[in-house]
Amino acid sequence: MKTTAALIAVLSASASAFAPTQQSSRGVVSLNAERSKSLPFMNRPPLLDGSMAGDVGFDPLGLSNIDGVGIDLYWLREAELKHCRLAMLAVVGFLQVELFGPAPGNEMVTAKNQMDAFWQFWDAHPQYIAAALILIMITEAVSGIATTTGRESGERAPGDFGLDPLGFMKGDAAKTQKLKEQEVANGRLAMWAAAGMIVQGCTTGESATENLLTALRDNSF
Repeated sequence: MKTTAALIAVLSASASAFAPTQQSSRGVVSLNAERSKSLPFMNRPPLLDGSMAGDVGFDPLGLSNIDGVGIDLYWLREAELKHCRLAMLAVVGFLQVELFGPAPGNEMVTAKNQMDAFWQFWDAHPQYIAAALILIMITEAVSGIATTTGRESGERAPGDFGLDPLGFMKGDAAKTQKLKEQEVANGRLAMWAAAGMIVQGCTTGESATENLLTALRDNSF
């Protein structure tokens, strides 16, 4: 009986010696975790599972894991789509004014870049800027209500305001998904473009098109 007990004790000790510890198990899980498509040297963020258009697992700062003070992935996605759309409009507006001139009634705006043009317009017609700010506040209030109720109910996708007068989103699922991917891709590019136009205008004093032509002439690319 004593021999049997001693044998069981020895076998148990041997088995425990080769059993993986909790730390090593975590290491195995970490090694087997799915890698990010955009950053293959990092693990894919848990919430970025590819279900959203344009999701390639890019989140080096871990912003997708924020969950506090009412801020989560839903709000972050809403903010991204909003900035994408605004940036696309901004880039088109910049180029329209630079190539075709200001809107009728604003011929007094003679600045070369859009930042200086804004301040000229502010000095000439501050009431229009004030009206625009009021309109922006109303739009943001409506957007905030839609985002809050949509997040709570789960019936509204981020950025979806049901605005589709031309019926682009009424096709099949594959076409709809492709359009969503294109919106996000072009919006992200537009955010970089708008930021570049503003920075170039502030630093060189020239318009975006003039800066582009200068770069082409000087082979600065």
